[in-house]
Amino acid sequence: MKQLTLARSVKGVGIGLHKGEPIEITLEPLEADSGIVFFRSDLNASYKAIPENVINTQMATVLGDDRGFISTIEHLMSAINAYGIDNVRIVLNANEAPVMDGSSISFCMMLDEAGVVELDAPKKIMVIKKPIEVRDGNKFVRLIPTKEPRINYTIKFDNAVIGEQTYNFEFSKKNYIENIARARTFGFLKDVQMLRDKNLALGGSLENTIVVDESRILNPEGLRFKDEFVRHKILDAIGDLTLLGYRVFGDYISFAGSHHLNHLLTKEVLKDKEAYEIVSLEKANEKAYEKVFA
Repeated sequence: MKQLTLARSVKGVGIGLHKGEPIEITLEPLEADSGIVFFRSDLNASYKAIPENVINTQMATVLGDDRGFISTIEHLMSAINAYGIDNVRIVLNANEAPVMDGSSISFCMMLDEAGVVELDAPKKIMVIKKPIEVRDGNKFVRLIPTKEPRINYTIKFDNAVIGEQTYNFEFSKKNYIENIARARTFGFLKDVQMLRDKNLALGGSLENTIVVDESRILNPEGLRFKDEFVRHKILDAIGDLTLLGYRVFGDYISFAGSHHLNHLLTKEVLKDKEAYEIVSLEKANEKAYEKVFA
């Protein structure tokens, strides 16, 4: 099994969730062992998607340094992970990735348009060897060894519309596209004015966010899935774990997780060299792991 990159460059335009302005995005091929690299064309600044470059996780996963930052990368990273793409450059002319419709399906369509090609280098994955957990009170995120990677995610909100939801996701590209990619980000009506007073969520609308009040969903079309909220949290988690630099071969389990806890989890994994093994998928061993790339 070989590393993958894009067959050709592909361009798109979308609104930024926080600034509310049009953002141009270009996805470009990269050579083997380059990883995922974001490039701010307006700053001439590059940021590799790795945990040490994360500077904020309050409302999104944000890469940056003293030159600038790139926010809301998790939906795009999630799609890249699902497609098994190892090397890609993402060119943006603003400080955030476009929100598109609030899910990752538009990025999946861009990846379909670009196509993928194999590179002359073996694919590598991160195999989890022992449990790693990060907690904040009763909230936690956890990675454990497994033979068939799954994500088990539970959310619990003090809100009559959302309440408690659990979803068990068996990782494959096909399952991702069918069951996760269209799940949209969500927010609460009571928080809208507070965010806009901080010059945030200026691009948020019913076109790209599920908006919930105390008793109903304000989007006229309703939900795409009855449990769309927890499915979107899985989408986010897949994107956040992509910053480890490899597809993770392990079970991810979460109760009330967040971008912040996911970031702490990636740091904890990398701190413990006994927690994981980087496995090169040569012909001799790729059969044991190929299902995750189906």
